[in-house]
Amino acid sequence: MAPQQNTGAGAEAELPDYAGHYRLEARLGSGGMGVVHRARSASGMTLAVKVVHAEFARDPEFRGRFRQEVAAARKVSGAFTAPVVDADPEAERPWMATLFIPGPTLSDEVKRNGPMAPAQLRRLMAGLAEALRDIHRVGVVHRDLKPSNVLLAEDGPKVIDFGISRPKDSELRTETGKLIGTPPFMAPEQFRRPRAVGPAADIFALGSVMVHAATGRGPFDSDSPYVVAYQVVHDEPDLTGVPQNLAALVERCLAKEPEDRPTPDELMRELRSVAASYDTQAFIPAQRTGETPGPEPRPVEPERRRRGRRPGRRTVIGAGVLGLAALATLVSVQVVGTSGSSPTSSAAPAASAGFSPWATRPKGAEGGLPRCSHGGQALLCVQTGLVSALDPADGHVLWRHPLGDGDSPSEPPVFSGGLAHVVTHTGRRLLALDPATGSTRWKLDLSAYRGFAHARGTLLLTGADGKVTGVDSATGEIKWSKRIPGSADASFGSFPASPWAYRTGRSADGTSTRVTTVDPATGEVERDDRLDGALRPVGTSAGGVFFLADGGSYGETSAVVRYDLASGASRRVPLTVPVDQAQATVRGDLVWLLGTGGSLVAVDMSAKRQVWSLETGVSQGSAPVTDGRRVYVTAPDGRLLAVSARGGKLLGQTPLRPGPHSDQVTSSLPVPLLADAGAYASAPDGTVFAVDARDPAAW
Repeated sequence: MAPQQNTGAGAEAELPDYAGHYRLEARLGSGGMGVVHRARSASGMTLAVKVVHAEFARDPEFRGRFRQEVAAARKVSGAFTAPVVDADPEAERPWMATLFIPGPTLSDEVKRNGPMAPAQLRRLMAGLAEALRDIHRVGVVHRDLKPSNVLLAEDGPKVIDFGISRPKDSELRTETGKLIGTPPFMAPEQFRRPRAVGPAADIFALGSVMVHAATGRGPFDSDSPYVVAYQVVHDEPDLTGVPQNLAALVERCLAKEPEDRPTPDELMRELRSVAASYDTQAFIPAQRTGETPGPEPRPVEPERRRRGRRPGRRTVIGAGVLGLAALATLVSVQVVGTSGSSPTSSAAPAASAGFSPWATRPKGAEGGLPRCSHGGQALLCVQTGLVSALDPADGHVLWRHPLGDGDSPSEPPVFSGGLAHVVTHTGRRLLALDPATGSTRWKLDLSAYRGFAHARGTLLLTGADGKVTGVDSATGEIKWSKRIPGSADASFGSFPASPWAYRTGRSADGTSTRVTTVDPATGEVERDDRLDGALRPVGTSAGGVFFLADGGSYGETSAVVRYDLASGASRRVPLTVPVDQAQATVRGDLVWLLGTGGSLVAVDMSAKRQVWSLETGVSQGSAPVTDGRRVYVTAPDGRLLAVSARGGKLLGQTPLRPGPHSDQVTSSLPVPLLADAGAYASAPDGTVFAVDARDPAAW
């Protein structure tokens, strides 16, 4: 690839081909410190890479500011920001790589389509409040929140560009007399006393951003930045055009004194009442009027439980569901490593006959977050540099398999073909381990493939050219290789109860989803249908595949869809309220959904209605799992909760097990695991623990 030419303002003669190991493909934009490129990793992952301008790379102050940006971005990396993948602040041309998030900036969206509708504004404000809560929680102040630093991603707004953010205890100083920020979105204290700026300045900026989103202009407008600065400090904001239900809240954000502005948590509480005015009955908890029993779910084998990603944080009463990425395997168990290098195990008295609760720390603080699954009569957990097997009966370590230094797999092991498949983060290798001994049976380099999934004893590999290869999970031998209908970007998924793999891909305009049903053993196509709407698969049951239907530009789920494999017909059941960043589990004709704010909702597909909802109070919890009688969810503070599957009543919860970094937010929580009489989960204090699933009241 020839060096890229930069023809923008302040252009450099040539731009590099690579930043570290990442190939730079196209320029996305340029800012004060550097150029942002779309890039690709060796494994095919799309990234956004910021490369510092050459002249600033020689400036010690700018290098210091860039180091600070990297540190801040790493600290807040999570659901509401662009997660940092890699960085090198000490390189000749310092660079930072983050996950590429498709979607326009708020600035571009308003330029193209004009002011947002009231319901969109509420969701935007809630998303930004959540983002600032997580940013402030780790001690960072953004200081430059503005429309061009807000990405409108499919699953909600993302805050980007921490170029002038700083920790509250930062000693980094700017040049005397230099204002750092963007005047129309700066708080009064940023002009009056810039070194004393705190989190409340970001709340002021949020208010200005909301006025821009609602009207296309700012609350203080002038062609002169000096006039804007005067207005910010002395004048009242112009809120003409801001919806009435939001105007008072936006005005509080724009208070002149920091102590008069609401906190992110206060904003989200206020927004719940604002939501009620838009959605009328949407925010009335069904469980407060009594339980509405649904039909008895049909039995299903324990292997139906699947891993998921976390939902968000507040207690908004929307029905929640997360589109489980279609790589479905078995259930995983959340663990977070903490202090202590040697594993410890403690057994508690039995909660009921036949099962004794226990708790174990497989590795300790240096191991980080263990991610576990169940198979081969063991719990297998991956942590930084290690795979370990635990005895489900008492939690003691059966064996350990070391990985490369610093290698932290992001997914739990997958049991397929009688082996435990572990995908390492470094080098993108797949290791097929004997679950009884931990020895390597075979391994595969995945760097040449853009995607992979497991289905019924077969590993499905998608090449960069779109060709799919089926590999025997037990031996590593190629079974078949062919092209399968659908785009190369379509994803494969499978569920333990189904003999099929499902390839799903959305149309470019998001109005339909192509669903291709494939026999993983041969690659033969069973069905190839196109369904209405943007759909995400979450489970299978009784010959049907269940999807979540996205209903808006922020990745909200508006309905649950059942697709019948025999006839190709589909059934859609709308949710009472669209739910942000949702997760789900399926059993029989019932679907349980967990929303970002902690709302747990049950939908009966046979009765075509939502049967109950419960405010769990769990924010950013795991995906739900069920044994048919109870639904289980883990919380970021280490609790495991059990809720009655038929009535939506909280039955019990374990004690808190917070870790040493309780002010930080885990990017995702593996779901609890159910096996026999036990319920297995993990906590931020590094503990994997087991409780009697039959007696939640005794937890």
